[in-house]
Order: sequence, then C-alpha cells, then structure tokens
Amino acid sequence: MANARLDNDPLGKADALIEAGRPEDAVALLERLHEEGRGGLLLQTARVRALIRAGRRQRALDVARDAAMLYPSVATAIVTLGEALLAAGHLATAIGEFQRALRLDPDNVEARYALGWAWLEAGEWEKARDAIEPIPPHRAPPDLDVLSAHICHMSSESRSNARYVRHLFDQFSHDYDERMLEKLGYTAPQILRSLAELVGLTRRGIGTILDLGCGTGLAGAMFRDYAKRLEGIDLSPQMIEKARERGIYDDLRVVDIEQALNEVVRRYDLILAADTLVYLGNLDSLFAGVAKRLSKEGAFLFTVERKDGDGFELGPKRRWRHSETYLRAEAERAGLDVAGFLACHPRTEAGVPVEGYAVALTKL
Repeated sequence: MANARLDNDPLGKADALIEAGRPEDAVALLERLHEEGRGGLLLQTARVRALIRAGRRQRALDVARDAAMLYPSVATAIVTLGEALLAAGHLATAIGEFQRALRLDPDNVEARYALGWAWLEAGEWEKARDAIEPIPPHRAPPDLDVLSAHICHMSSESRSNARYVRHLFDQFSHDYDERMLEKLGYTAPQILRSLAELVGLTRRGIGTILDLGCGTGLAGAMFRDYAKRLEGIDLSPQMIEKARERGIYDDLRVVDIEQALNEVVRRYDLILAADTLVYLGNLDSLFAGVAKRLSKEGAFLFTVERKDGDGFELGPKRRWRHSETYLRAEAERAGLDVAGFLACHPRTEAGVPVEGYAVALTKL
C-alpha cells in the first residue's frame, strides 16, 4: 500500500529516495517528469533540492534560475534560488534572494528560516535572530530550536565569529586597500614598522616572519625587506588571493589564526598582527599560541583598539577593545615580556582617530 501511494505521489517518492540516501535516483525520477512536461513550480523546487543533495550544485543553480524567471513574483521560487546559491557558495547573493522573497511575502516562514541560517553562516547572529523572530510558534519549522541554539551560542562567544570575519573581508577584498588607506587613514603597518625600529628589532636582523590576518598584504609589504621568509594567514580566501597578487609572501594559507598557531611547527623570529586582534576578545589562547611559535628572543608586534579600565569589550562597530592592564597581564601569563607599549591611532572611523595601542612582546 505504501508503494502504491508513492507511485501516485512522485514528489513524495522523490523525497523518500533522498531520505534513503539515493538522491541521484530522485534526480532521475524528477528529470523524467520534467521532460514529460508534468508539474509546475513544485516539481522545479523538488528538482533543485534533489540536485543539491546529489552534489550537482551548478545544475541545481541553473534549474533554480530558470524557475525564478518563470515565477518572478512567487516567494517559493525565489527561496529555492537562494538555496541553490547558498549550496554553490554564493552566500551574499543567497541572502539577497531570501530578502527578496520576504519582500514578496513578509509572512513566508520558509524564507525567514532560510535567511536565518544564511545570516548564521555569515556569522551575523543578530541578523539571524531578527530574521526568525517573527515566525509564530505554531508555524515553526522542526529545526527552528536548533537554529536558535546556534544563534545563542554565537552571541556568547568571546571573539568575533570566524564565519563573520571571513564573510566581512570577502566582501571588502575588491577595494580593501583603497578603503583602508584613503577612507579610513589606516596606518597600523607603518606604526608597527616604527615600533620594530624603536625596540631594536631591525638592528639585530629578522629571519622568518608570520603575518597573522595578513589581509591583502599591507603589513607584509612593510616588513618584506626584513624577512628571509615571509608567511601570511587569513580567514578570507578573497583576501589571500589579493595578498598573493603582491608576490611578496613565500607561503599563504586560509586558516583561523588560533588554529594555525596550534598546528604550525615552524618557529618565527617575528609575528605580526596589524589590526587583527580587534576581532578577538579573549586573547589567552592567541598569546599562548604565539609564545609557542616564537623563536628565542623572537617578537610579537600588534595593534589593538584601546579600552579604559580593565579587561576587554565589544565596541559598537563589532570590533573588540582591550585595556592596557589586560594586555600586560595576558603577556605575563604567556611568558612574554613587554618590550614596547605605545598609544597610537591605527585608523579613523567617520573621520575621528581611533584610540589604540601598538605593542611589542618578546620571548626571553
């Protein structure tokens, strides 16, 4: 009887095949129905989702785009396009499509749920929360509580979420240098170079340098003439590609900086972090990792934004601020000596200089 019911419900049969781990069979069934001219938007939506599950992301995207063109005013078609874009790795565009679906139908639960997951993938927990908040309990998807739990966890993290940082800098990569240098008066690399000279690093020579959160390579370029070997790591693949275009790095990796410091076995004479630690609140793990990776008498140079008093806090621009007492205490805990500690203005915000510190720590 169950098989007979499924034969009369081909979309249900396709769902059953997917749940049984047979997405290609579901694709074959749905493609045959499409060729026979059967079904409308529901069939196209099912085709897209089966293709995604089968790992055929580009084909899914092509089908979803065709459906969105046929049904441009139907929120379901636009949500399906967003899902295909998300599966294909086009996060920002997917978010835009989910938002478009909600403009067409503000009460569309499917769109709100999908947008919540997409914003979470981007590390934007506040926007994820705002997306799903209007969903009434009686219409809540089965996994809404799972999404809510992820949002709650992300909101309590003592560092900026890695997905948020990656998404942010992927978005900025195409005009990052212009934005930072011309619009924000970014001088952190120059400040660190001056600090290196002030504490005598340049007089005794530097061998291997690791640039944490290297971005497009602005700090690396400032120190390339001191390095026998220069390596850079960053969370953003797009920023790494921009850094690679400079041709100054001996090695570049897309990786979280805390993870990299625990993985890499090479020791460095100098580790840089220009405007990078503003995306970390608690620096305990970072400082411990740096201490393990510095060679004897090696140095760690970094800039941060200033917090008065003690501890650290998240500022209104979602950038972390650190106090002098906190930085000195964490340095001591990690076994690092404070060789230099300067007040500085590493950048501006809305034309106003941002108060910060430039710090030099050494490993004795």
